[in-house]
Amino acid sequence: MHLGITEAGLLRDGTIKSAIGLGILLWEGIGDTIRVSLADDPIEEVPVCWGILKSLGLREKGFEITACPSCGRAEISVLELGRAVEAIAKSYSAPVKVAVMGCVVNGPGESKMADVGVAGGKGKGAIYRAGALVGTYPESELLGMLRLEIEKVIAEKYPAYVDEIGGAATAQSAV
Repeated sequence: MHLGITEAGLLRDGTIKSAIGLGILLWEGIGDTIRVSLADDPIEEVPVCWGILKSLGLREKGFEITACPSCGRAEISVLELGRAVEAIAKSYSAPVKVAVMGCVVNGPGESKMADVGVAGGKGKGAIYRAGALVGTYPESELLGMLRLEIEKVIAEKYPAYVDEIGGAATAQSAV
């Protein structure tokens, strides 16, 4: 059975309406295919579909990024770091779970549920892998070290995607 929500709206509202409408049906086991229709560039529809399927645990492709809302405890720009992790994620399709946290209060706990986690500190950040502390690095080195840990996870946990590691490094050096 094909599911779709016609004329859902512009990108933000259409995504919300589609996620709720399609998500409820898919969660109940109803439907074989889905279509998201947005009043936007049709290219935006595919990531919304993948996001719905990934959120329901029906497809594993690409990063699942957990990020905290910036609160008074954040000692790093979570938004900036989260966007940088999203940019890294575009180089890979392995289903890596990454936690991006702004402080050491919630960072270690969230990292236990992720393949790789980062918790910001004053001018530095701690990187965790499967909940274990890998190391603490200056903020200027944090993103590069996080990428290295992500690549280690891909090599060890998702070997079917290991070919992406060399390609991602090549794509990054070209930027």
